[in-house]
Amino acid sequence: MRQIGRIAMANNKALGQHWLNNRGILDEIAELARGGNGDDGVDSSADDFSGNRGGVCLEIGPGLGTLTASLLRRFDKVVAVEFDEDLARKLPGSFPGTKLEVVNEDILQFDLGKMPQGYTVAGNIPYYITSPIIEKVLTTENMPRRVVLLIQKEVAERIASDKGSVLSMMVKNRADVELGPVVLRDEFTPPPEVDSQVIVLKPHAPIVSDKVMKLIRIGFSAPRKKVTRNLATVVPREELKMEFVRMNINIDVRPAELSLRDWQRVYDAVIKIMSKY
Repeated sequence: MRQIGRIAMANNKALGQHWLNNRGILDEIAELARGGNGDDGVDSSADDFSGNRGGVCLEIGPGLGTLTASLLRRFDKVVAVEFDEDLARKLPGSFPGTKLEVVNEDILQFDLGKMPQGYTVAGNIPYYITSPIIEKVLTTENMPRRVVLLIQKEVAERIASDKGSVLSMMVKNRADVELGPVVLRDEFTPPPEVDSQVIVLKPHAPIVSDKVMKLIRIGFSAPRKKVTRNLATVVPREELKMEFVRMNINIDVRPAELSLRDWQRVYDAVIKIMSKY
């Protein structure tokens, strides 16, 4: 995976945010959001972007507007949701005459139903609310066509890994996952404690139902323990073991070793057992 160049950033400690200032990297993220490969060689100094524009983009936490500038050149309109009242008030003045709508609101409270169908989501988001943001944009009824976020590298790798977790299961249930460029911690000012990485999500219809996902969460209640032990709070363990044998699933399997399709089979087995009582 490519490592991207030096980034100078300002830090908003209260919100856990960092602002990117390297125009080449900002263009790369915006290009990935538009649907390009991030290597289109776009001249960031040009007044207008000559490629195919990308409709409407929802930017999460625009801050000082550094990524906003790159997005405005690639999308017909940018809806920027900013929690900080002062930043939200100042942002429109930086982009006069553009199709920029600034909303002063918590992104977790923002109604995604207001967005037009086929919109895109992009943003450099605070680490501490990564999971809630991703879950929100992937479980809304009005799902975006594409999501491009700069998040903690470890979290990005966990989502993309073949080894499951509740977060990776939730994401893969509703989107195809691609890893983008890596940003090393010493490329930030001030340096964070961890590296960052761009993640690209391409939403699709759920593979399993919310009921199966609820069972998965129970199954991961103790990730290092056996699935049959974790699900013993739902159905008798010995009966579940018998169903595992019938389905040719190892009775000692751990939660991370099961795929979404496997969890669907486990759910069907649990329902079968519960129907006896």
